[in-house]
Amino acid sequence: PMGSAGGLAGPTRTTARRPLKVGVQLPEVEREVRWPEYQAMARAAERVGFDSVWVGDHLLYRDDGRPERGPWEAWTTLAAIAAVTERVDLGPLVACTGFHSPAMLAKQAATVDEISGGRLVLALGAGWNEAEFRAFGFPFDRRASRFEESFEVIRRLVAGERVTLEGRFTKVDDAVLLPRPKRRPRLMIGSSGRRVLTAALAHVDAWNTWFDWYGNSPQGFAERTREIDEIARSVGRDPGDIERSACLLVALGPAAGERPFDPAAPPVTGGPSRVADAIRAMSEAGADEVILVLDPITQSSIEALGEVLADL
Repeated sequence: PMGSAGGLAGPTRTTARRPLKVGVQLPEVEREVRWPEYQAMARAAERVGFDSVWVGDHLLYRDDGRPERGPWEAWTTLAAIAAVTERVDLGPLVACTGFHSPAMLAKQAATVDEISGGRLVLALGAGWNEAEFRAFGFPFDRRASRFEESFEVIRRLVAGERVTLEGRFTKVDDAVLLPRPKRRPRLMIGSSGRRVLTAALAHVDAWNTWFDWYGNSPQGFAERTREIDEIARSVGRDPGDIERSACLLVALGPAAGERPFDPAAPPVTGGPSRVADAIRAMSEAGADEVILVLDPITQSSIEALGEVLADL
């Protein structure tokens, strides 16, 4: 569909039956996971009622006191997940603009959205893990400035525009996405940095926060979302038009321990009713979406939470 200015129409917000949408992040570097397990977990999430599945966009973790480790490449994984699921939304949590030329990232996003039948959420961020930037040869300096230019190119291309930009870090000459995408995917910004948020909040459909940015608590999330309100107003955006998405760390059962816990952001613990209560509390604090980060993240964990989803 076409927007009034000739670009692609954005996503239409609909009211969910549950108080909010609930997604789940698939494994990143908690342990080494192969494709058959990813496929089984994505399908299980869809079967038990999750609204979305997410994969991290990282390359390598090292020099953090834990063994060196890395995940599979995010966009290839998303394309594969798109092909083996039918209903759930899917996206990177979040796509690092520093790992890709912005026009190529827009092209990848449009391709995954096509494969999925219009289920991609294009979540973007500037990146933070210097070790992986250095290892893979990507510049780590001036990330906010680089993000500003990249974001302009990406958002305009996925909206159906032809884009020329002669920036300090980014140069594109009459770039356009062909075949023409059927729609503009939903845009999300995942950041706590004021400059990146200022660049993005005038344009995105949603904002996401990682659990340790807000202490994994409803009170902390409410404080963060007030900051988002203030920045949105400063760029002329109605805060009510920006959906709020929160990652929530949940530790399930005695097998937990794949992810080291931060005392400043303790996980939700307990049975399904406790998890359901925590999700409801996040909704009351202003969340439109909760993305569960599970410890352990296994197919069994995902299936066990079907009871939680049914209870919301």
